[in-house]
Parts: sequence; structure tokens; C-alpha cells
Amino acid sequence: MRTETRRRIRRDIALQLPFLLWLVVLWMLLWHQFTPLSLVTGIIVAVFVTRVFRLPTVELVGRVNLWYAFLAVVQFLWAVLLGALSVAAQVFDFRRQPGAAIVGVPLRYADDILMTHVAVISSLVPGSLVVEADRDRRILYVHVIGVRDRAEVEKVREDVLRWEKRVVRALGTPAQYRALREDEAGGRR
Repeated sequence: MRTETRRRIRRDIALQLPFLLWLVVLWMLLWHQFTPLSLVTGIIVAVFVTRVFRLPTVELVGRVNLWYAFLAVVQFLWAVLLGALSVAAQVFDFRRQPGAAIVGVPLRYADDILMTHVAVISSLVPGSLVVEADRDRRILYVHVIGVRDRAEVEKVREDVLRWEKRVVRALGTPAQYRALREDEAGGRR
């Protein structure tokens, strides 16, 4: 085997190892057993799953800004509380039906990992649900209740883009973070 091929194989293993370990831990948690047998079967299942259901290799950056991550978590909890209160108010308002819309939100900085984070956060806030993610065009389609006019649709779009910026600040790659900073500096001028 050539040196270049060996290096590529080692790199692929190093990139896949965290995912394989996560699958093994998930397997052991699923069966509520932390035994050598569950470890071995977990490794077998993890290798089988990663070989049969091939996904593109996603490089984890490993960059976490703790301050922005903390702020994002606090803002997320606040958004969940406000969303729950908003949905409850709409449910108990018998005078009118809440409006609903599916809003397409083109993401600016998204790669697969970031798009997944934004989609999960947007779906966990009560009153909204990501119904489709167009990976090629980097667009999230979000179903939202309580929308009555175009201004509210734009507010939903801005909210999702705000989540994208929060995730970039907390977990984005250095290139994504630089692009965000440049856009923010350009917007202030």
C-alpha cells in the first residue's frame, strides 16, 4: 500500500472514530447494559451501520466558544418558554383560528452540521417545525403557526437566521465565524 493511501485510511478512521464511539455508547444505552458483550455487539453494529448506510464524512471542527454556547442555550430556553406560551394562547383563543405558513429560509453560512443544528433548534421551539431541508440550496422550510401576514413571515425568517448566527458563533468553523464577522461589520457601515 502506498503511503498516501495509508494516510487517507488513517484520516478516515480518525474522522469516523467519534461517530463509531457514539453509536457504541448509544447501543449500550439502548440495551441498558454496560458489559463486554454489549460493547462487542455495539462495535459490530456500529461498523455494520457505517458500512451499509454510507454517509459523507463530516469533519467535526472541535471549536466551541463556551460563552456564545452558553448564551445560545439561555436564548433557546427563553425561546422555548415564549413559544410554549404563544402556542397555549393560540389554542385557548376560541375567537379565531391561528394562521399557519411554510416559510423558506435560505441559510448563509450553513454546512451540513450547522444546518442540522439550526433545523433541530428551530423544530424544538414550540409553534415551528422544519418540514424539509434542501441541502443543495441550503434552504430550510419551516412550518409555523400563528402567522397572519407577510411581516410575521419575515419575522420567522429573521428568527431562523438569528439562530444560524448564534450557532456559528458557538460552534461554527473559523471560516464561517470570519464570514459572519465580515457581514456584521459590513452591515454596520
